Amino acid sequence: MRAAYVERLGPPDLIRWGELPAPEPGPGEVLVDVLATTVNPVDTFVRSGLFRTPLRFPFVIGRDLVGTVAAPGSGFAVGETVWCNSLGHGGRQGAAAEQAAVPADRLYRLPPGVPPDEVVAVLHPAATAHLALFTHGGLRPGETVLVGGAAGNVGGALVELAARAGARVLATAAPREHAHVRSLGAAEVVDYRAPDLAARLAALAPSGVDVHVDTSGHNDLRSAVGLLAHRGRVVLLAGARDEPTLPVGPLYMKDGSLRGFAISHATAAELAEAAERINELLAAGALRPRAVEYHPLSAAAEMHRRMEQGELHGRRVVLRI
Repeated sequence: MRAAYVERLGPPDLIRWGELPAPEPGPGEVLVDVLATTVNPVDTFVRSGLFRTPLRFPFVIGRDLVGTVAAPGSGFAVGETVWCNSLGHGGRQGAAAEQAAVPADRLYRLPPGVPPDEVVAVLHPAATAHLALFTHGGLRPGETVLVGGAAGNVGGALVELAARAGARVLATAAPREHAHVRSLGAAEVVDYRAPDLAARLAALAPSGVDVHVDTSGHNDLRSAVGLLAHRGRVVLLAGARDEPTLPVGPLYMKDGSLRGFAISHATAAELAEAAERINELLAAGALRPRAVEYHPLSAAAEMHRRMEQGELHGRRVVLRI
C-alpha cells in the first residue's frame, strides 16, 4: 500500500510518500480502506517528537480517518463506512495510508448521508471539545461556559456542543467572526482584543463562569480564575510550551479547579462516549467544517510544514487517497 510515513522523528521534510507492507489486523482490529484523513496540530507534535508516545518505525503519520471496512471483524461488515480519530500514537500506526488496522473499540460507524471527506475535518476538534466540556469540565445544563478563541476549529465545536447541551455560552473572537460564532449558539461574543476584556466578560456573567476554556494556547490564568464562579473549572487544552502564573489563593478560595488534558491520553471508553455524541450531531446536520482545503495524501509533508508555519489560519486540510 502507499502511505505517508517517517523513519525517525524530526521536521516535516522527513515525511516520505511511498510503498509499505499492507497492515495485517491483529485480534480485535478491523482492516479499513481509507477514504480520507486530515492534519491536526497534534500530528505535528508526534512527528516532531514534542509529544512522546510509543512508535514503531517506519511510522505512518496521521490520526483521523474515514473509510470503509475491507474485511469483516469484531461486528463490522464489509463496506460499512466508519471513522476513527485516535490512530498514530500509543503504539498504533497512523491513518495516512491506503489501509489501516483499527482497534474495534476505537472505530465508529458514520451516520448515513454524512459526506466522508467533509466530516473527517471535524472529528478531532469535536472530540477535543467534548472531552473538555464534559469529561474534564463536568458541564451541566444551565451553566455558563466561556470559550476563548471561539472562531477556530476547536473553539467552534466548543460553542456548538455547549449550546446544544443547554449551557449559556460566552465567547471571544475577532469582530469579523462574531456573527458566525453567534450562529453556532453563543449568547454573547466579545472582541478578544478589547482592552477591558475581563471587565466586559465579568459584566456578562455576574455570578461567574462555570467552565472556562481557552483554545488560543496563551493561558491567562489570572483572568481565568478571576472570572470563575464558585466551584468553577478552568480546562486547559492548548499551550504545550505555555508557562503562565497560577493565582493559587483566588483559585482555592473559590473552591475552583484547574484541569489539563491531552486528547492523546483519552481512554477508549472516553473517546467512544464522545463519538456517540458526535454521531448524534452529525446525523442532525451539525458540526460541519467551515473552511476546508483538499489535497492528495502525497502532499502530507507540505501540509505539515504549512501547519507548523501558521499558514493555514484555521482552515482544515483533508488529504484524499
